[in-house]
Amino acid sequence: MTPPSPRPRARELGLTFGPTPTGPDNAITDVPGVRVGHVTVWRDEADGGVARTGCTVVAPDTASGMWRRPMPAGTAVLNGAGELTGSIEIREWGVLESPVVLVSTNNIGRGYDALVDAAMADGVDDVVVPVVGECDDSWLDDITRRWLTLDHVREALDGATSGPVAEGVVGAGTGMITMGHKGGIGTASRVIDGLGTIGVLLLCNFGGARLLRIGGVPVGETLVAERDTAPTLDDGGSCIGIVLTDIPLDARQCERVARRVGLGLARVGSVAHHGSGDIFLAASTQNRRERGERGFLDIRLVADTMLDPVFTAVVDATEEAVTNALFVADTVMGVHGHVVPGLPVDRVLELVSRPRD
Repeated sequence: MTPPSPRPRARELGLTFGPTPTGPDNAITDVPGVRVGHVTVWRDEADGGVARTGCTVVAPDTASGMWRRPMPAGTAVLNGAGELTGSIEIREWGVLESPVVLVSTNNIGRGYDALVDAAMADGVDDVVVPVVGECDDSWLDDITRRWLTLDHVREALDGATSGPVAEGVVGAGTGMITMGHKGGIGTASRVIDGLGTIGVLLLCNFGGARLLRIGGVPVGETLVAERDTAPTLDDGGSCIGIVLTDIPLDARQCERVARRVGLGLARVGSVAHHGSGDIFLAASTQNRRERGERGFLDIRLVADTMLDPVFTAVVDATEEAVTNALFVADTVMGVHGHVVPGLPVDRVLELVSRPRD
């Protein structure tokens, strides 16, 4: 088997998500300086071992650049059955000091080590606290093999680029399940006139099939009723949400922005199940400070009274990013013959366009 070919994104098929225009690639990389890298690990071994995993890197700067000039950042937790390393330091100091690596749960250490290695290779000779987020891909991936290596993460770091971002069954999203269907990586952006650009990238591995909503329409119950088999893993899961912007924010404002990712997830049907790790990070590429700076600081911030369009943009972009992950991904068979179906996009579009009472 080979990974499925990506399908069209939601907007290409006529769906829209709020009034704010997107950036040129409708991706987190529309924020100037932000790059994304993926490595997909897909194997079917003769001894029965099945790899459906990978890693994704979101890099607003190099590893040493992030460490020497951290970005103001904040985190938010909707349900905490998951992990984002470095989040305690972000909460205390209000800064992001490394690129962000997304992996499967058992591979947090691989991502952590690779980020430390990258910073040291760039000349950092001090303590590094990397940021690594995880979701559980064990329904499709043989997690006992720990297929992901340090070299895979280094490759994703070194290969991170600007421009269009691959979505769905790619990188850390290879083995992930979204609202009972195959999902994975999703991204979207918004450009707010007079303020700047907001980009969202999600690792989607959450929710139940019956709760799925697309374009505000509760399509989940209909899709489940029309399936030949019962939904697989119809609850739980996790979502790591990354928001980056070139709008000048401080750490407190970033935390407020991060919290809005949860509202975007709710639009597609998430209720943040008991076993879900819904953890969000937001950072601004502005107002960076030299590490160890002393004295008084003068910074320029957007007034809190101007944050409403930012909140709106994050919610809309989050909803679109999840929908992209679902639309782009297709059916995957994994370990033990487990199959996660791709979203029946044509049927969903029929349901969404049907007149409502």
